[in-house]
Amino acid sequence: MAQGAAAPTLDVYLPLVILFVLAIGFAVLSVLLGPLVGPSRYNKAKLSAYECGIEPSPQPVVGGGRMPIAYYVTAMLFILFDIEMVFLYPFAVSADALGLFGLVEIVLFIATVGFAYAYVWRRGGLDWN
Repeated sequence: MAQGAAAPTLDVYLPLVILFVLAIGFAVLSVLLGPLVGPSRYNKAKLSAYECGIEPSPQPVVGGGRMPIAYYVTAMLFILFDIEMVFLYPFAVSADALGLFGLVEIVLFIATVGFAYAYVWRRGGLDWN
């Protein structure tokens, strides 16, 4: 280290460390105090699984115990379009810095997502039968 150069300090990270300690402390305190402070009147309805207001069944009723493919298709479509929409966030943050090039790219991206959505809609992937 050259003479006269100040040694790097970790003082700038102190607020971040304090924030992490507070967050972890709050999480641990919430988990530990919840059962002690909250009501403890248990009944059969509270302890049973909740399935959209209907009585839970041990197996899916359609197809002799097999889960209908519509569940998986819907979940995959949700993940697909949800992740594609996440890609719009960086554009929204830096839209002014990207200029016309960014606008053209985001229009092409939205058009691609729109075509995929129209394809899935036309093929009946969004119908819940």
